Amino acid sequence: MSLLPIIIAPDQRLKRPALPVGSVNSEVRSLMDNMLETMYEAPGIGLAAPQVGVSARVLVIDINMNDKGIPGEPLLVANPKLIWTSKALNTTEEGCLSLPTQYSEVKRPAKIRVAFTDQDNQTKEVEADGLLAACLQHEMDHLDGVLFVDHLSRLKRNMILKKLAKNKRHNQ
Repeated sequence: MSLLPIIIAPDQRLKRPALPVGSVNSEVRSLMDNMLETMYEAPGIGLAAPQVGVSARVLVIDINMNDKGIPGEPLLVANPKLIWTSKALNTTEEGCLSLPTQYSEVKRPAKIRVAFTDQDNQTKEVEADGLLAACLQHEMDHLDGVLFVDHLSRLKRNMILKKLAKNKRHNQ
């Protein structure tokens, strides 16, 4: 396994919709493993392939990693499809590895059901609420070229992106 570079916003690669994967083969499993290692190292609880420069509808999540950095129960997902959302909404503070040190509250459906292909190329469904629901929706947004700041007011989004652009220029 190897660490992958995480793309930092603003970057047009984060705004492009990702392409579906044909099947979860050894190449896709390797991508999933490398993404998982990258996510743990960052550290984070979710990572989508576009964040590491790969246009593939692949994401990894582990909301159960403990405070000592020991992995919990990772969810490795290809080609996710949102098949149901609750009418009830939940507000969660979100951050993103592609928008370091930036956090904001985002309102999303409180409960969801997602169909996907797992690391063994098996079709699965997961019903989620709480942090897992928010994380799945956040990472699935990345696959469509949407960042969590796109759910904010234009003013707040522009302030965050300008700050990130300034930091990016300063660090080059």
